[in-house]
Amino acid sequence: MLDRALTHLVKEIVEHPDEVSVTPVEGPRGDVLEIRVHPDDLGRVIGRGGRTAKALRAVIGALAKGGRVRVDVVDQDS
Repeated sequence: MLDRALTHLVKEIVEHPDEVSVTPVEGPRGDVLEIRVHPDDLGRVIGRGGRTAKALRAVIGALAKGGRVRVDVVDQDS
């Protein structure tokens, strides 16, 4: 459910919504949601000073209801 909510939020922000993918990954320190977007949209998802990414993390954290979920924006160029 969290991955679908995050996908919906990110698709509303970017210019290339068809290239948005959110992948749930089981990490050693809890669940991780990895966001991948078109390279031109990376700045939109991160936002100025990381504000947009921080807001996305806050929303997903609230939806997780106390569960530990990390949200990572993956740079596909590296």
